[in-house]
Amino acid sequence: MLEGIRVVEIEGLGPAPFASMLLADLGADVIVVHRKNGGPANGMPDRSLIDRGKRSIELDLKSADDAEVLKALSARSDALIEGFRPGVMERLGLGPQDLAAHNPDLVYGRMTGWGQTGPRAGTAGHDLNYISVSGAAWYASNPGEPPFPPPTLVGDIGGGALYLAVGILAGVNAARSGRGGCIVDASIVDGSAHMLNLLMTMRQSGYLSAQRGKSLLDGPHWSRCYACADGGFVSVQCLEPKFYAEFLDRVGLKDDPGFADQFDTDAWPRQTAILAGMFARQPRAHWEALFEGSDACVAPALDPEQSARDPHMMERGTWQKIDGVMQAAPAPRFSTRPDAKPGPVPVRGEHSEEIRNWLGNA
Repeated sequence: MLEGIRVVEIEGLGPAPFASMLLADLGADVIVVHRKNGGPANGMPDRSLIDRGKRSIELDLKSADDAEVLKALSARSDALIEGFRPGVMERLGLGPQDLAAHNPDLVYGRMTGWGQTGPRAGTAGHDLNYISVSGAAWYASNPGEPPFPPPTLVGDIGGGALYLAVGILAGVNAARSGRGGCIVDASIVDGSAHMLNLLMTMRQSGYLSAQRGKSLLDGPHWSRCYACADGGFVSVQCLEPKFYAEFLDRVGLKDDPGFADQFDTDAWPRQTAILAGMFARQPRAHWEALFEGSDACVAPALDPEQSARDPHMMERGTWQKIDGVMQAAPAPRFSTRPDAKPGPVPVRGEHSEEIRNWLGNA
């Protein structure tokens, strides 16, 4: 789908390489600039799956000769992605203005936690810090517990990588329409705050409270996960009354007056305690069988290995194991490329000679 778009990625952490992986999955030619004589960051493998489908060249951006290679690459590309703190690329002589001199149509994607401006712009932080300040972590976890959302998903990926990818594509579209290149300031605090807008619509109608446990989706007995007898978990989120009615029918509480008012916030703690006791008496498989094929909006809460064995996920081929590495298939799916597969993971610098020769013949 993105064939004909070339993106240069400066090696970094987390959201920036994830964004370029997404673009590579969709067909873009992504060239990742790995640090010459460098190695993976702490906790990362030698060949990271988020480099799949990319070509790799090793450069030392502090070297004048290698900096010229990057400029030549940028001159022949649609976009560049970097994830350093503000000012780092400028100090290398490779900032947006420097590269625009070689390619005025270049879309310069900048991935940060705090953004290019603001009091925190020059300070360190991580996913949880960014989404805590943006408000995106506030409704995570149950009332009375410290907020703790799934690691990386809300901030690094949702508020960061996906917004950067959309910004890159919007910028490339504008450049190809004759409006020139631009800088994409993709910050996790901005993106994760923007993701709250769906919840903020509930605030308009009075269903989003600043007090945790009192809102439409973060407090009810019908919107949470429950522990089962075998240590497994199930998720319940039957928001619509007709789905709530089916849920109550399945668990034998259809005629219980204590559950008649679905939206009585004062009753939620008591109702939650009753359901918690009920779910704890049977293993997860029992509840999966009970709700199989229903519209009660109940599903098992699985770890990735369990997810890979789930019949629905197996039929769709969502999880794959390639060269021994478990990974999710490219998404979204397109009718024109129904069997899209992720590309191979390159060895650091694998395509250095190929890319240098290509640039030399330009």
